[in-house]
Amino acid sequence: MGGPVPALVALLAAAALRTAAGTETGMETGMETGTATAPPGLWLLEPPRNVSAAPGAAVRLRCRVRGAGPPPELGWSRDGLPVPADTDQALVPLGSGGWLGATELRLVPVQGSHSGRYRCWARAGGRQLLSPEAHLELAGLPQFEEEPQDAEVPVGGALTLRCGARGPPEPVRILWLRDGAPLEPPAEPAANGSSTLRLSGLTRSSTFSCEAHNARGVATSRGATITVVPQPPRQVALLGRGPDWLELGWELGEAGESHVTQCWVQAEAGGHVQERAAPVPPPALRLAGLRPFTRYRARVRCGASAWSQWERAQTREGAPGAPPENVTLERAGRRVRVRWAPPSGQLNGALRGFRLRYGGDRDPQVELDVGLAQEQSLELQQNLWVRVAPYTGGGDGPWSPRVLLPPLGETPLETQPVLPAVALAGDQWPAVVALVALVALVALGVLVARRWRRKKPHYGVAFAPHGEPVVQFRVRSSYSRRSTNAMLSRLGISEELQEKLRDVTLDRHRVALGKTLGEGEFGSVVEGQLQQESGVLRVAVKTMKMAMGSRAQLEQFLTEAVCMKEFDHPNVMSLIGVCLQPWGDGGLPAPIVVLPFMAHGDLHSFLLRARLGQPPLALAAGTLLRFMRDIAAGMEYLSSRNFIHRDLAARNCMLDERLRVLVADFGLAKRLGGGQYYRQGRVAPVPVKWVALESLADRVYSTKSDVWSFGVTMWEILARGRTPYPGLENGDVYEYLRGGQRLRAPPGCPPELYALMLRCWAADPRDRPTFTELGGALGGALRALPPPPPRAPRPPLCQHGGGGRRRGPPNTGQGGGGRPPRAPPAPPQRGGPRALRGVSAPPSRGPPRGPPRPIGLCLTGGRA
Repeated sequence: MGGPVPALVALLAAAALRTAAGTETGMETGMETGTATAPPGLWLLEPPRNVSAAPGAAVRLRCRVRGAGPPPELGWSRDGLPVPADTDQALVPLGSGGWLGATELRLVPVQGSHSGRYRCWARAGGRQLLSPEAHLELAGLPQFEEEPQDAEVPVGGALTLRCGARGPPEPVRILWLRDGAPLEPPAEPAANGSSTLRLSGLTRSSTFSCEAHNARGVATSRGATITVVPQPPRQVALLGRGPDWLELGWELGEAGESHVTQCWVQAEAGGHVQERAAPVPPPALRLAGLRPFTRYRARVRCGASAWSQWERAQTREGAPGAPPENVTLERAGRRVRVRWAPPSGQLNGALRGFRLRYGGDRDPQVELDVGLAQEQSLELQQNLWVRVAPYTGGGDGPWSPRVLLPPLGETPLETQPVLPAVALAGDQWPAVVALVALVALVALGVLVARRWRRKKPHYGVAFAPHGEPVVQFRVRSSYSRRSTNAMLSRLGISEELQEKLRDVTLDRHRVALGKTLGEGEFGSVVEGQLQQESGVLRVAVKTMKMAMGSRAQLEQFLTEAVCMKEFDHPNVMSLIGVCLQPWGDGGLPAPIVVLPFMAHGDLHSFLLRARLGQPPLALAAGTLLRFMRDIAAGMEYLSSRNFIHRDLAARNCMLDERLRVLVADFGLAKRLGGGQYYRQGRVAPVPVKWVALESLADRVYSTKSDVWSFGVTMWEILARGRTPYPGLENGDVYEYLRGGQRLRAPPGCPPELYALMLRCWAADPRDRPTFTELGGALGGALRALPPPPPRAPRPPLCQHGGGGRRRGPPNTGQGGGGRPPRAPPAPPQRGGPRALRGVSAPPSRGPPRGPPRPIGLCLTGGRA
């Protein structure tokens, strides 16, 4: 039994005083209370009372008895069974062997299992006293047994939430809330105290809770935060690769009502993981600082999305990092044997072979490709020196140090043995004469063969600059198409396409390659000569550094080549032909594109040389206007044939010997079908600073998106080759344009031309001019320029039209040489107004509508 507590002792003390003051009255009262159930000598003074309480409250049931004789045992029962609960008891002795007892049952906190009928009892001397029943009833707000929990779900995903509560009192109904408001439409209420909410198609994050209703009121559960995360990125693809970088592109997963501004890319190789952040748009990132010729796997996540699946990719081969070792030279009669060992450093790829460079008194410098051999025999010559370099598919490695052949010591004359003359018998003379005749015939044959070989073309020698090592090329005599046709048939190219390719494909052996004019990420441009029946044609040859990835890609390339062969316009680069170069064992061939040779190279490089050359080259206003008019004419021709260029820029426009501009580089060009636009399906790298706003946002291209690029090209021309959007990264251009900002006018740009650019950059493609309108405006400006004077003592900075001659820096261009362009002379400076007033600058509310009018202008030359 529990010990007494102060409250019970105080209660019993007060009862004992009242009993001492009126014992008989207390006895009579007690007898009356327990006459029916109390045995002799035990009286019930205070029975337990009925209690109604809410679950979780503190409940106390109290009972007091009086007796005579030995002290009693006190206890409690519920529904007739003993209660194993926490109780407090106290006994106070009275005079004449009497006593007072009290007991208190504590239920803290009270629960549903505590409900029932309670009685207190007292036992003493074989006697037992039972109190009347007291009912304990629980009634309050519902109590939650299960509440909704926090969760994350992808956009459009499904989720199940559960909520459960009970009384008393029963029944309990469950209602669901979203962000504090009832669901619309409301979920079906549950009357059994348990409810399941099934959600699908979620597009925004929300807080869900449930309400439990009963007769006593409403209780609200905790709020469960359901976070809707974007779906993982889709179509993670390799856009490009190099020896130390991989460029990945992807499509953003569904993001619902959330806005994704940043993605993360992980690349893993050999347990080492690199992670980089990528602002979007565009959804692409170049991972730099990777190891050459290494297999990586990469994945992407955007915002709070999950990671995408791993995409496997491999960096390209790099050039070897070390030269060959142990290069030695050893005489072998009239030859010299050169030996070497492979480099022990990092190869950064698969070793493809070695290049041997040697020279001496007879051969100033010669370079050979000796393949994978590790020795080579050379003719003996004075002052012979040798260097060796390894190469992989990624390029040439470093050259070994120059190794010299030591001079051979001469033998003193007196130490040379003197041999006696041999006498010939008479019958030996015919054999000697026959042998001499045979030697003479062999010598004559060798001489004829060498003279015949000298008549064969050696294009490598013809193209080589003075003093620079070259590789010798010799044209084969057969120009048969059988090998090309057999290759196309083996690859499964359709017969219809093969028929169209008859006038496009060239035999590879008809093309001789010379020096390299330029090198890019995926290929290089070299000078070449094409052997034709009418003679030799000087051409530019684009070679690929990699083979085609699939037959579909090859067939698409050949189909576009057929279309390019049809181009016939003075301002559009035409295609001479395509060669297919076999690539490895069983691999798809790599295309070689043969184009007309351009003496002054690309327009962007020409503008840079004019601005930064020493001395700078002044470009007349008429020259710059003709550049723009030529490009507009070429683009008008392409748009009339339903072609979109998609990569129009100064770097993709070429200059011939007459400084005529030709639109070129149709690697991204597409022919429009029945619609007026082309939507790019998968993510691919794009020239962000030249691409129209709608193309950056939705990958939609049309003739009007080419007009946008033409406006940027005009800006390049007037800025003399400067890069657009200086100070802005590619990832910031889209937000810059979407905020209504545009390129600022370049230095010295007339307001009329800048107004024309702004029209090209209208946000709504329908507000942009056509190429016909642009060509008309630029042609009108050219016609409005004053005629050139007959003579000019000195061309000023501002020039108008005409011919003349102006010295400038050497112009290599695509052709690597040639005379500098002729800058037209300037008219006399008279300080008068412009010859023709054009359209004014557009108002601030937007670019003007309607076709542009002719423009009169004066442009600053030199360093603008």
